[in-house]
Amino acid sequence: MGNSQEPQDFNISVMPSSLTPVHVAKAAEGLNLYDTASHQVSHFVPLKPGEVGIYVCGATVQSSPHIGHIRAAVAFDIVRRWFLKLGYKVTFVRNVTDIDDKILVKAAAAGQRWWARAYYYEREFTEAYNTLGVLPPTVEPRATGHMSDMIDLIQRILDNGHGYVVTDADGKPTGNVYFDVASWPHYGELTHQKQTSEVDEAAAVADRMGPSVDATGADKYNPVDPADASPDKHDPRDFALWKAPKDTDPEDARWSTPFGVGRPGWHIECSAMSHRYLGDGFDIHGGGLDLRFPHHENEMAQTRAAGYPSAARWMHSAWVTAKGEKMSKSLGTGLSVPSVLAEHSAWVVRYALGSVQYRSMLEWSDQALVEAQAAYDRVSNFIERAGVALDGQPSREEVTAVSADDLPADFVAAMNDDVNVSGATAAIFTAIRSGNTLLSQLADRADSETAKAEVREALLAVRAMLDTLGLDPLAEPWVSAGAAGACSAGGTDRRTAQRPCRSAQGQGFRQGRSDSRRPDRGRHRHRRRPAGFHLESEVVASNPSISQTRSPRPRCAGAC
Repeated sequence: MGNSQEPQDFNISVMPSSLTPVHVAKAAEGLNLYDTASHQVSHFVPLKPGEVGIYVCGATVQSSPHIGHIRAAVAFDIVRRWFLKLGYKVTFVRNVTDIDDKILVKAAAAGQRWWARAYYYEREFTEAYNTLGVLPPTVEPRATGHMSDMIDLIQRILDNGHGYVVTDADGKPTGNVYFDVASWPHYGELTHQKQTSEVDEAAAVADRMGPSVDATGADKYNPVDPADASPDKHDPRDFALWKAPKDTDPEDARWSTPFGVGRPGWHIECSAMSHRYLGDGFDIHGGGLDLRFPHHENEMAQTRAAGYPSAARWMHSAWVTAKGEKMSKSLGTGLSVPSVLAEHSAWVVRYALGSVQYRSMLEWSDQALVEAQAAYDRVSNFIERAGVALDGQPSREEVTAVSADDLPADFVAAMNDDVNVSGATAAIFTAIRSGNTLLSQLADRADSETAKAEVREALLAVRAMLDTLGLDPLAEPWVSAGAAGACSAGGTDRRTAQRPCRSAQGQGFRQGRSDSRRPDRGRHRHRRRPAGFHLESEVVASNPSISQTRSPRPRCAGAC
């Protein structure tokens, strides 16, 4: 596979017209969401009427995505879709961390340019998102495209007296800049490390000896940044805003600033980019549970210390576990996205990833995928039968036009209850059972037209609810992929029934031409790779331009 495209500072996506809100539904008045900082479910009120701003921490693109990475993306995609169904205008920002220690180390070990490696894996993540029906973000900024924003933010923190520059024996700045935790009395307000001893169950998992912490107490998935272990810190809690380069860092991985040459600390990019694209204060900051501390705690502190409001609400999705352990690359390649998609359709994988409420741990297993396959069979069977009975399907425009106010009450109640997907799914299958009953009675009803109207109403409701979860089998990407997300030649699940792949264009799945159009998935479209993604070494070997061209990243000089 070729990768001759050069990365830009950010991607901008144009949402399909069907996702453009018309008005806020009355159902929005009942929306309640959890807030990590308060440890409470509370009524949601947007900062701006009719609009919702969401920032979600995206991938650090050092290597290929696995299922654990994608769970958070699916979880917040469902949250976003519910806001859209409620009629809100949603600005959704998801960043890309395209420079960090691991990217530099792994690129050097593989003989690659660090930025080429990062961009390659960014595209793998994008392809995984697209394949699993995750809507493209409104804006997808890259860390390396926003150095001036980070430098300006750090300067504000310094000017406000909440950071310090480390100098050498001659009084010259070394490039190391730290946040002064002692100067900020509000530190700890997100995770309540100092304020309370009792926290909710999800927080306790992360705060105590949870799956990310080994028997020695070391955090396996959030290792200590060497810069944060520096003896130059005034307080052990202080963290790096900017850090001097290592001797091994490439020249194009260094930026000049008023406080020395170096590169950003881990946390500063999200503060800078959320403010850049969402302004002074926004509604929701999301991410995985393992980011609560230190990343989000530090991010909240530095944003507020710079003089900007933090997110009004913090939401965190729980981990995917495998045999009780947080999913990671150490668990093997069988949990990589390509490996899972080689065995199961994308629809089935998405269903499994979104099958429980976002704050619940998701145990990944063969059984979970078997249950997801069974769900697809029930869903597709009803939609096909209803389509045959009605001699056609409601159009995608009809499905997406269904307001939250017109959805079944039990579905709305579940989604308004902190996006309780389990309850919402139960409502879908209740509607399917009712629809199947109507279909079984259709031949015996004298009022055939009324009966068909009832079947159509049930079908439209089922598809609209599925669409809210990103699971309408007649929507993209499932239609273009076939059989709700593509499957292997022998079946969607080689370990179960060896079912033949059903085409979404088959019997009962007839729809208008407008339904077959593929919505815009962002600036870059990628061909689907069979079986698995290519190794990064193959990219570099097949594309000399990647290893020979100058970095396309903008560079700051002086004060930027």
